[in-house]
Amino acid sequence: MQQIAGTAGRAGVFSGILRRLATMNVAVWLIVLAWFVLVIVPIIVLFAFSFFTTEQFRTVYTPTTTTWVELFSSGRWEVTLRTLRIAMTVTLIELAVGFPFALWLAKGRVGKVGRAVCLAMLTIPFFLDVSSRTIVWRAILGQSGLVNTVLIGLGLTDAPLDWLLYSEVAVLFGMVVTLFPPMVMPIYLAISLIDDTLLEASNDLGASPWQTLSRVIIPLSLPGVMTGIVFSLGPALAAWVEPGMLGGGFVNLISNSIESAYSALRYPVVAALSAFVILLLLLMLGAMYLIARRFGDPASSFRVLRG
Repeated sequence: MQQIAGTAGRAGVFSGILRRLATMNVAVWLIVLAWFVLVIVPIIVLFAFSFFTTEQFRTVYTPTTTTWVELFSSGRWEVTLRTLRIAMTVTLIELAVGFPFALWLAKGRVGKVGRAVCLAMLTIPFFLDVSSRTIVWRAILGQSGLVNTVLIGLGLTDAPLDWLLYSEVAVLFGMVVTLFPPMVMPIYLAISLIDDTLLEASNDLGASPWQTLSRVIIPLSLPGVMTGIVFSLGPALAAWVEPGMLGGGFVNLISNSIESAYSALRYPVVAALSAFVILLLLLMLGAMYLIARRFGDPASSFRVLRG
């Protein structure tokens, strides 16, 4: 009898633990744990590795700030400012063009076929390698490319335009083309989730189209806008395909410094440059959040979109 009672007691405890785990949503915690191990831990290791140095192609595992001091005292600081300027320019262009396009696609008078075609055109680039999409522009923007041939044929210029390729303009153009779908898709999804009755109520209350846009659509689409900015700003800061293929070595960004440091086996410098990019991204995201709060509360926007 005591053995049966003990077995029943253990079974009750085991079932109680199962019920407790069920209420804690184990799957969510496992995903969070896996994300922490696979994402956060490597970033922590990256930051720790940036405080080492390299001597005679060997890493010296003695904590020091020498690598960070050299990062700011060398010419890489100018490269960082150039990267930051180009990344912000690309992101602003993407937002200025992508938001109206996403608004038109989600709430404009677009038929089902037209919307499906536009979404397919935005989705197709995700199935192609960035290098494959970028290298095509070298043949189009080159001195003997399609653009210069058309301009000379129309008599708009007497000689090929050199700045169309291997210049900062070419790098900006290539990055804008590459990062357009990641900017548009989150904004489109956020705007499409806005209930049409809210727009109709705003119209019935006498709001102008601009008031509806600024007081209803923009605040409720902030989650998509912030996501689109993250999806554009992050890759723009770390871009290496467009500067290499369209810059021709004349437009040096942080990615080029990382590649050169990696080739020289200076892994602490690689870690410091990568960590610096992450810090820049975090600072810009914090500033973006403060700016977004002027248009509305992003957290409340998430709750409204969730329904």
